Amino acid sequence: MSKNMSLFSQMLQLFRRDQFAGIVCRHKGERHARGFTCWEQLVSMLFCQLAQAKSLREISGGLASCEGKLRHLGIESPKKSTLAYANEHRSWAIFQELFFVLLDTCKNEARRHKRKFTFKNKLYSIDSSTIDLCHSMYNWAKFRQAKGAVKIHLRLDHDGYLPDYMVVTEGNVHDHQVLKQFTFDKDTITVMDRGYNDYVFFGQMCEKEAFFVTRLKSNAQYETIASHEVNGEGVVSDERIRFTGITAQAKCPHELRKIEFYDAKKERTLIFLTNNKSLEASTIANIYKERWEIESFFKMLKQNLKIKTFVGTSANAVKIQLWTALIAILLLKYLQLKSSFAWSFSNLVALLRMNLFTYRDLWRWINNPFGVVPDATIAWEQMALKL
Repeated sequence: MSKNMSLFSQMLQLFRRDQFAGIVCRHKGERHARGFTCWEQLVSMLFCQLAQAKSLREISGGLASCEGKLRHLGIESPKKSTLAYANEHRSWAIFQELFFVLLDTCKNEARRHKRKFTFKNKLYSIDSSTIDLCHSMYNWAKFRQAKGAVKIHLRLDHDGYLPDYMVVTEGNVHDHQVLKQFTFDKDTITVMDRGYNDYVFFGQMCEKEAFFVTRLKSNAQYETIASHEVNGEGVVSDERIRFTGITAQAKCPHELRKIEFYDAKKERTLIFLTNNKSLEASTIANIYKERWEIESFFKMLKQNLKIKTFVGTSANAVKIQLWTALIAILLLKYLQLKSSFAWSFSNLVALLRMNLFTYRDLWRWINNPFGVVPDATIAWEQMALKL
């Protein structure tokens, strides 16, 4: 990295341009060129995210005002209409594939950092978040009769707390309907809330030898096969059960595990459902508690990046903006993981936004943003003359 380049330009060097060119070629992205390349579109949309530009005009004007500093980015400031056309016509799948390329780099770095709650299995959490839209402008985003919305279904990898996959649907799509678009490997544990309860899914997870942890619905019909000795603080009961409803039994004939847990802090009783029979009941409760991390991730995403309002109205433009938001998250998470400075995510986003076009070495800035010399006293003593 060079101090003769802006921080933004140095961040973009984390992408391999030849890989991006290959992705663009596979999706025939340059068919809708109009003198505006896919690379220029990517840089413009990342600027939208990192600078929190509110409109196409702000993206165009913001980049135009930095005209002398765009050379290292490999772009020229786009016209508003040109960027709008590209977002509407170029496939969002280009940015989705780039996300996965960058994700592999971030996962390699995340393996060096331990998660808060440790056990041998890989842990994921799945949840969704609804973003309200104006029905008259986004008439494709069906939700209610006079209201539009899109729903983001996200899987979070708890190693490094990185977004692992995203599915974007219309607001009226029920959570459990998107489960077939995720992959679940053997011995991994996926934690989710009751919105994803689906008997077919439970049966498939048992057959794949992949584990899930969720909450049991209050109207579920089941019989208790056996009870186990209770261990762990807060654990009320630990039972093996089988669904008795005709439909549920046909879709999931496997034995499952029901754990009743009392949360003394919030004074409530929680009933967990899982197909993992080896972990301690208290560990299952802690795994479900880890689901809070994906709630925190959605909060962080909405507060720090541009996903609540959109610079385009078509479904393709909305998906491009959402995928570039996740790409921006990976870039920021990578910097956070690599840094020796104790950044909070919000502070990193805020200070980077103020210094996007500052000419300073990126890694020195990440490790020492305020230019403080920690050993200043020692350095002064070394300079003193010994008489």
